[in-house]
This record gives sequence, C-alpha cells and structure tokens, in this order.
Amino acid sequence: MTDTITRTAATATPRVGWRGWAALVVLMLPVLLVSVDNTVLSFALPQIALDLEPTATQQLWIIDAYPLVLASLLVTMGTLGDRFGRRRMLLIGATGFGVVSALAAFAPSAEWLIAARAAMGVFGAMLMPSTLSLLRSIFTNRDQRRMAIAVWAAAFSAGAALGPIVGGILLEHFAWGSVFLLAVPVLVPLLILVPVLVPESRDPHPGRFDPVSIALSLGTMVPIVYAIKEFAVHGAESPLPLVLAVAGIAFGVLFVRRQNRLETPMLDMNLFRSGPFSGSVLVNLLSVVGLVGFLYFVAQHLQLIVGLSPLEAGLALVPGLLAMIVAGIGIVPIAKRVAPRVVVPVALVFSVVGYLLVAVSTDAAALGLLVLAFVSLGIGIGAAETVSNELILASAPPAKAGAASAVSETAYELGAVLGTTILGGVLAAFYRANLALPDGLPTGAADAARETLGGAVAASEGLEEALGQALRDAAAHAFDAGVGVTALIGAGLIVVAAVIAALTLGGRPKQTSTPH
Repeated sequence: MTDTITRTAATATPRVGWRGWAALVVLMLPVLLVSVDNTVLSFALPQIALDLEPTATQQLWIIDAYPLVLASLLVTMGTLGDRFGRRRMLLIGATGFGVVSALAAFAPSAEWLIAARAAMGVFGAMLMPSTLSLLRSIFTNRDQRRMAIAVWAAAFSAGAALGPIVGGILLEHFAWGSVFLLAVPVLVPLLILVPVLVPESRDPHPGRFDPVSIALSLGTMVPIVYAIKEFAVHGAESPLPLVLAVAGIAFGVLFVRRQNRLETPMLDMNLFRSGPFSGSVLVNLLSVVGLVGFLYFVAQHLQLIVGLSPLEAGLALVPGLLAMIVAGIGIVPIAKRVAPRVVVPVALVFSVVGYLLVAVSTDAAALGLLVLAFVSLGIGIGAAETVSNELILASAPPAKAGAASAVSETAYELGAVLGTTILGGVLAAFYRANLALPDGLPTGAADAARETLGGAVAASEGLEEALGQALRDAAAHAFDAGVGVTALIGAGLIVVAAVIAALTLGGRPKQTSTPH
C-alpha cells in the first residue's frame, strides 16, 4: 500500500521540461572539473618536482592540501548554501576556483602552489554540495530526480576516466600548469549559463547564523582528516595522528551536543535517525573506500609491473569506468520497481566478485583479467552510488538539501582518504614483510626498495642488468602478494556495505514535491 502511494505521488509530482535538463548539463561542468582534478594532478607531479624542487613534505602537501580543506569545509558550505542561496554559493565557488586555478598554473614556488591548492579546496567545497542540492530543488519528481542523480554520479566517473587521459595529452604537449588552466574554459560557460537556467533555492527558515557551530565543525573535520593522512604517511610511529583524532572527536561531541540544543541547528542531527539516510551515507563511504583502494594498487601494478605508460594505464581502466557510468544510469528503471534493500546489495555482489578476481590475477600476464575485475567492480559501485545518493536527498527535507548533500560529499572525500590509508597501508605492510632482497644490493638501493614498489623500480635502474632485474622481480612478487590480501580485505568492506544496505535501506522516503 505504501509503495503504491509513493509511486502515485511520484507520478503526480510536476515533471521538468527541457530547461531542467539543460540546467542538469550545466551543473555537470563543476562535477566533471572536480573529479578530473582529483586524478590529473598525480600525472603532473614529476614535472612539478623537477620545476619547483619541493621537499618530500611539500610534495605531500601539494597533493593533500586540496582534499584536506575540501573535506573539512563541505558541511559548512552546504549549510551556508541552504541559508544564503545555493546558486549564489555555486557562482562564488566557480569564480574563485577558476581564479585560483589560474594562479596555481603559474606558481613560482612550492609554497605558492600549496597555498593555491588549499584555496582551491575552499572554493571546491562551495561547488559540490551546491550542485547536488540544486538538483534536489529542480527535479521534484522522484523518477526524474533519480535519473538526474544517476547522471550526476556518472559525471564523477567520467571525470575520473578523463583525468589520466587528459593529463597524459596535456603534459605531452604543455607544461604542468596546463592541468590547472583546464578549469578556466570549463567554468566560464558555467558562470554564463547558471544565472539563465538554474533557479535560486534556499532554506526559507534558516534560523540565525551560528559561527560557534561553524568553528566546532571545522574543529571536528580538520584534525580527523589530517590524522588520517598523517597515519597514512607515518603509521603508528608518531603520536600526532592519535592526538589529532582525539581532538577531532572531542570537538565532534561538542558539535553534536550544540546542534541538539539549538532550535534551528546548522546540521539537523535528526537526519541521522533515518535508517535510509544513515545507511546510504555508510554505503557511500565504504563503496568509495573500495573503489579508491582498488585504483591505488591496480594503477601501480599496471605501470610498475605490467610496464604500461601512465596514459596506457589510464586507457586500461576506461572500460571499468564506462561500466560504472552505464550501471549508474541503467539502475534507474530497476530502482523504481525494486526496493533499495534488495537492489543495492545485489549490485555490490558485482564489486565483491571484482575484488575476488583481483586476488587471483596478480601476475603480469593477467592484464585482461584485471580489466574484467575493474568492470565488475564498476558495475556494483556505479549502481550503489546512484541509489544511495538519491536516498540521501529524498530522506532529507527539501530545505535541508544543502546540508544533506554536504554529508554525502563528506562521506565521499573521507572514503577516498580511507581507501588509500586502510588498503594502501595494508598493502605497504605486506609488501615490506614479503620483500626478499637479492644479495649484493647497495645500501641506498635496498633502503629505497623497502619503502615502496616505485622506490624499488627506480633503484633497479641504476644497477647492472641482472641485479636490477632480480630486484624488480622480488619487488613485484612482494607487491602482488600484498595485493592478494588487500583485495580480500576490500571484498570484505564491500560485503559490510551490502549488509548495511540490506538492513537499513528498506524504507522508501516520503515523496516531497515542494521546491525551495
């Protein structure tokens, strides 16, 4: 009976015309840009290192400054968008992101580039919650919104697919700054078309502005995200990650207590009492952990063991990313008829199969099997992300769409960090434990080889051919042994996501049709 009422409401809710779909196309521009930016920088790092000569710590900050600031500010910016206008926040973010990207392209020093990357994180945090929450206000019809969110999720996958290819092409013909200048031609049409096609929306009853809540949210997110990254680099040998994590949790407790006391909180904690909302956030988090962890070790295997160039490795991953896009859009008609508690776990079975294939495909001759494994993984992640993102928005009141979108985006960013930290850390530990160095290695080469697979390959190039080949073989064997164990852990995390989905995603959120 409830499902019949829901379907009737979805049918009765007004459907958008061509302007709504044109607005969707425009809103995909920042999504593509941010997702491309997440993958393209790694290809520019060798040139940046030669040109700016950053220290090892500075090189890490060039990579980490952007996601650290972005993840820390998403909830704050999503809430501010609810209050001051989501379209306005999108336009401010797009303008700032474009200007700072241009400054980053001509950075004369590593310090300048780190500062620019941090500023890009500030403006990027304005972009992402705004796009998803604006979709919530434009597509009030549940069926149309499900398709719009599928396209939104597909844009993330398309950007990830384009990143290695675009990066390879740009860096083959231009300096490293070209990967940052890419933002300018993408954001100019956005600034022109958004005021024409995208209506403004905001929370009609935002309550008073609460800077204390903003400070507490930053005090929660910054230490926790930084702790995760510090643990990824230094492990348990430093007490700093634990101190930061404790500080972040303490601020988080104060933040939650304050939100529960306020009449109009910055983030309505009642959202998390909804099973579909909390379950979808956890599914998002674990799915991204699985996806990013997979890409982390497969990219190294393809380049350093199989011997593909960065561009070739990127092209080898394209079939899986295309499968993710197709699955994300193709799940829409199925999700109309099948309960989320069924469709998401079934989809994630494909991802589990993908990880299990990786566990038996860790030799250089198994390129085709690795590609097939990523296709299987992509099918599950693409379908699960579409359904879970739609449930997150549908479970929240329309007025709180920005805050709900920001929670979803924060889960995505934390998932990306955790994917590298958890699965990357496990892989590094097993690599070091299984590495049997050949006799006769110079001390410097042995130390480099013990650090990473990349260090072993680089060290082998300065040795005589036979010894260098022996080192490469030993490093490849140790790495692939670690990949097998890491793949099983990744499969386990996806199974946990499937169980959470089966237990929490059964209820269908009430259809809402009033735009704000």
